[in-house]
Amino acid sequence: MKKILVANRGEIALRIMRSAREMGIATVAIYSEADRTMPFVQYADEAVCIGPAPSNQSYLLSAKILEAAGKTGADAIHPGYGFLSENALFAQAVAGAGLTFIGPSASSIETMGSKLAAKQAAAQFGVPMVPGTETPLRSLEEAEEVVKRTGFPILIKASAGGGGKGMRVVQHAGELAEQIRLAKSEAMSAFGDDAVFIEKYVGAPRHIEIQILGDQHGNYVYLFERECSIQRRHQKLIEEAPSSCLTPAIRAAMGKCALDVARACNYYGAGTVEFLVDEQLQFYFLEMNTRLQVEHPVTEMITGLDLVKEQIRIARGEKLSFTQDDLKINGHAIELRICAEDPANNFLPDTGTLSTYVRPQGYGVRVDDGYEEGMDIPIYYDPMIAKLIAWGADREEARERLLRAIAEYKVKGIRTTLPFGNWALRQPAFIEGQFDTNFIGKYFTPQSLQQPDPAAARAAALLAVGVWEEELRKIRQQPLNRQPARWRNRKLLR
Repeated sequence: MKKILVANRGEIALRIMRSAREMGIATVAIYSEADRTMPFVQYADEAVCIGPAPSNQSYLLSAKILEAAGKTGADAIHPGYGFLSENALFAQAVAGAGLTFIGPSASSIETMGSKLAAKQAAAQFGVPMVPGTETPLRSLEEAEEVVKRTGFPILIKASAGGGGKGMRVVQHAGELAEQIRLAKSEAMSAFGDDAVFIEKYVGAPRHIEIQILGDQHGNYVYLFERECSIQRRHQKLIEEAPSSCLTPAIRAAMGKCALDVARACNYYGAGTVEFLVDEQLQFYFLEMNTRLQVEHPVTEMITGLDLVKEQIRIARGEKLSFTQDDLKINGHAIELRICAEDPANNFLPDTGTLSTYVRPQGYGVRVDDGYEEGMDIPIYYDPMIAKLIAWGADREEARERLLRAIAEYKVKGIRTTLPFGNWALRQPAFIEGQFDTNFIGKYFTPQSLQQPDPAAARAAALLAVGVWEEELRKIRQQPLNRQPARWRNRKLLR
């Protein structure tokens, strides 16, 4: 493998290219017209423009990507995450063109890309499942029969997708039919597939995922867990490794189940098996992501492994160079996704120009980003502009270090999730590690961000004291009035 085309953009493209360069492998960037001046384009050894800004005219066009690979002589393609990273047809087309797809096989992607197929594959190994349906919902009558077994509330989910699309919570029978209709409609719009299924709704779960690696020789390891419970719109904002709630025994049990899921589809490469964990620490298989995760840096920070390099080695047919017994958790890492969003306005995306952009530095701080000061944030892509990660010898040191890094991160011109991160890391529930996926709904309001800044309050107080002392000085310098007070000249009325 001598040249890799990175079929992605922004921070993940740059992150992949850096690891490839360390391995002596040349890189090719593909870019849309909107991304012409982006850092990842400048960093790559070669770059090819593949179309206009909208992703359906550029980053989602398999044929143009393969054409760019052919023109530049690339012999492998890394899909990053998002876009075509979990598209089985793309993986198949890459292999069909005689190139190496740096990821799992098309068949593994296809199996795990369907939540129902994934559940059926995992069930063969006895992996715990949330009670519900194992096949696509066929009718309202079937849904009513399922509810008789599970009880309310239930969760209707799209089989073909994620990110909260095609997902509906149903609290009582009167809304069942309408919520099924809405879920199927949204699933069809988002994924071109209206298949939905039902799960028992776990009301206060934690979202915990296990990072796995598998080579093409049947060797597997799990790289411990990531806590991903702090989310908005079913999308993660803060992730950490390890989780604050798991015991070593539960961690080992979840790791074993994650590897069973991987074996169920003959998986190789880097993958993530996601679980829901209830208040009694019972865990249930949720889904498998057949790609690198956004939050992979926290795993790298506690294991010392470069997951992109491991992906490349596995794609080249190499065996894993370590076993499960070689892996140890070293310290704690927390990641904040820095998104161009306004937390005070329901986390709606924000656009503009990065008039000021200064990254934090120092020991234990990592920034994965893809922008520079003066650049515009486009409207066409995901609003995440960077990931800020802090490592510490323990969870509290990582938390304090991340707070310090947030304070040093200077961004002007757009609204970001930095203020939210500063607020969240100071909440008692987070500090104590006692939270679930309802964290934002339970604790956060826009007014939370309007709490007075202690430093600003102190500066205002000092300014007020200075003004008061100046006024007092002026009064003391004025001559005294020797005229008798008026009341002395008045007769008292009786």
